[in-house]
Amino acid sequence: MTCLSITSMRERFQYKVFKSKPSFVVVRCVHTSCSWRVRAKKLVESEYWMVTKYEKKHTCPTDFKPVRCRQATSWVVGECVKRRLINPGKVYRPRDVMDDMKRKFGVDISYSVAWRGRECAYDNLCLGTPKQSYKLLPGYLHMLMDTNPGSVVNLEVSDGNKFQYLFIAFAASIHGFSYCRPVISIDATHLKGKYIGVLFTAVCHDANQQIFPLAFRVGDSENDAAWTWFLGRVKSVFGVNPALVIVLD
Repeated sequence: MTCLSITSMRERFQYKVFKSKPSFVVVRCVHTSCSWRVRAKKLVESEYWMVTKYEKKHTCPTDFKPVRCRQATSWVVGECVKRRLINPGKVYRPRDVMDDMKRKFGVDISYSVAWRGRECAYDNLCLGTPKQSYKLLPGYLHMLMDTNPGSVVNLEVSDGNKFQYLFIAFAASIHGFSYCRPVISIDATHLKGKYIGVLFTAVCHDANQQIFPLAFRVGDSENDAAWTWFLGRVKSVFGVNPALVIVLD
């Protein structure tokens, strides 16, 4: 049905399901006097369908234009744009989905359909969902410690085993701090995504006047408890120095 929906958008017509059963389906043009129709049956012990009847010619009036494109569902939109998501370095926004659907198929879709279509595309590409990514954190942190000996990681979860805080300081940052200026700049920024959150960072300047990352922390929000937790981890990792200066806004 996805291929049929894409074809209908590309050729500027719409169809509706006239009959549907687990073993066969019949679709017709939305105009009652049009002779276009497709009948297909499901092959035995297979996921494939075979077209048994196809009336290709449209007999509906040329000026017949439905108000909206009923075939532009979030699932179909996801199939149309999923190749644009293969490059992880490019931000593909719902507005970009809307522009692509208008440019390729002449179809106007709402922002909500574009957003849901993008989410369906991520699922179809088997890239995993944000929820699945959170479940992979313990394994990722184990491999991080195994490949970066001396690093410090802390993962805090709630009583319901839900993510709260994550702190990471790589071994290279911990060892390199002794050769940097004793001035640590700390800031936080809000993350964008399904579960949002806040990213805390601690950096300093090295001998080449370049920004040297020390540690970062990801959490659910920016509040006193979050700042206390993050600063406590920074203190335990990088120690206490009377000459140390911490700068934050």
